[in-house]
Amino acid sequence: GLQLSYALSELGVRHAVLSRDPSAGGMFRRFPFFQRLLSWTKPYAPCPRTEREYERYDWNSLISETPEQRGLMPTLMDGTSSFPSRPEMERNLALFAERTGVSVRYGCEWQATRREANGFVLVTSDGEYRCRVAVFAVGVAEPWRPDTPGMELAPHYADTRPAESYADRRIFIIGKENSAFELASGFLQWAKRIILASPSPTKLSVNTNSLVGVRARYVQPYEDHVLGGGVLILNAAIQEIARDAGGFRVRVRKSNTNEEMSFDVDDVIAATGWVPPLRDLPELGVVTFGRNKLPALTPFWESVSAKGIYFAGTIMQASAGLKKNGIPSNSGAVNGHRYNARVLARHIARTHFGIEPPRPEIHRSDVVPLLMRELDHGPELWHQRSYLCRVVSVTPDEGIRDEGTLPLAHFVDAAGPDAVAVTIEPNASGQNYPAIYVRRGGGVSERLLEADERMAFDSPDRRAALADAIKELVGS
Repeated sequence: GLQLSYALSELGVRHAVLSRDPSAGGMFRRFPFFQRLLSWTKPYAPCPRTEREYERYDWNSLISETPEQRGLMPTLMDGTSSFPSRPEMERNLALFAERTGVSVRYGCEWQATRREANGFVLVTSDGEYRCRVAVFAVGVAEPWRPDTPGMELAPHYADTRPAESYADRRIFIIGKENSAFELASGFLQWAKRIILASPSPTKLSVNTNSLVGVRARYVQPYEDHVLGGGVLILNAAIQEIARDAGGFRVRVRKSNTNEEMSFDVDDVIAATGWVPPLRDLPELGVVTFGRNKLPALTPFWESVSAKGIYFAGTIMQASAGLKKNGIPSNSGAVNGHRYNARVLARHIARTHFGIEPPRPEIHRSDVVPLLMRELDHGPELWHQRSYLCRVVSVTPDEGIRDEGTLPLAHFVDAAGPDAVAVTIEPNASGQNYPAIYVRRGGGVSERLLEADERMAFDSPDRRAALADAIKELVGS
């Protein structure tokens, strides 16, 4: 919400930001349970913190056009880790709001929603607010459990006790995604036995070459399992949880053989996932999908079924994009959705308020240098690979225009003027390629440039290839 508010203000769109929290920081007051974030910020990088390119090495700062407001996260870290702590992240968000002048009405809880002729009415603990467009940045942080018999006996990840209270105990963790492995990692020094179980095999981000799977920070329990150190990882469905003398009995069925097994443990924790707190939005027509009940969204993060209702922040992951080679966006994390927010602000300004964002005219000789520079240094393209793209349009009336950053799915699927878009496209082996999409006469063609192990693409050969790909579009 803070990032979107800043971007809207820069465009001159009047708006209000409502939050039930007492101050900036939100979920980082409670999660992750073991303090350190999954996303890194590198205090020392190949470029100064005040430059836009530094965002590629800083996954946690919100972004600004003003150098003094950039790269705030490293200034707040104590130097013991490149992964900020929860309190550091909380101060980072508060400092951004202070430096940029983002105004938030804290302690104001959204309670209900209704549609009126000219927009929406938000019923809150402070009264009613009317708006033309409603944007919900409410996170994906409401605990979810399956309806497995006895699941109500297992505290959710959100209700995990202090780590030391699990000393010398047998712990059964239901789930094998990041929250489950985070707990397992933190319990290694306390528990005498840790079991993790879910039906599907564990995916590791170091194997998927993406953020899909358990992140490298939490791989220690997996290694412990492989080496027989006391952690057991099962591909098994939970059949029942029941109280037993002094603890619990968990009955499971193995995924590959249907063999049933049971485990006597002292504690059971359900690391079974989260859903967004959508309240009454489904009654207004917001359609959801999947186990996580995410809203179905357009490439511009608008509900596909309830026009005028948009989503920001972590929920933006619901707009999947093209998922080239099966690799999703980073929209579920700050380093991804901070760029989405800027794109969304421009879309809302243009579509709903008649405010045209800047679209500077550029000379044809500057097109190739601009696009090559973005491929090498544009943090949006590196953090949101195959999801966001840099676009240059060409029309007889307006000439050649820099359209800024747009969703790649929109560029490929929607009608529009002749244009070229560039993005970084990863493959399943972890290689990154510069990708060129040319839209001309209603059709779209794609061309990949050669990869580079140094991830530096600006070379004479690639410049020549890009120029050749767009010569009929912009002229020579």
